[in-house]
Amino acid sequence: MQLEVGQIYEGIVKGITQYGAFVEVTGEGEPKAVTGMVHISEITNSFVKDIHDYLSENDTVKVKVIGVTPQGKISMSIKQAAAGEEQAQEQRQKKRREAPKPRVWEPKRSVPQSEMTFEDMLLRFKQHSEENICDLKRGSERKGGSRSRK
Repeated sequence: MQLEVGQIYEGIVKGITQYGAFVEVTGEGEPKAVTGMVHISEITNSFVKDIHDYLSENDTVKVKVIGVTPQGKISMSIKQAAAGEEQAQEQRQKKRREAPKPRVWEPKRSVPQSEMTFEDMLLRFKQHSEENICDLKRGSERKGGSRSRK
């Protein structure tokens, strides 16, 4: 059986070590199973101290193939498989809910400060500063420009 990188498969946990778990994947109608390894960092998004807290032997898990070395070693990820399935499900639901909307020009609205990124706030500050400096320069030019000190 040949596994494709980026595809999600269902497999059975066959062995657990301190650094990962070995998962056996059998294709539909395929007599030969393929075993790959899920590294401890690819089990979940949170810190994993002990793999036995998350997996045990003979558990059925969904895995995503993230790499195959020239030597034939297969790297798998449980957390990417879960994330990939969630994204696919969200996209399917989104497509069902949304009908295509006509594009209409809208004037640019000011974004509330709570939703602005640091770069946006910095850009807004610089624009206001330049405007204030220009106003000050115009005001001093009208007065004659030179002041005498006594």
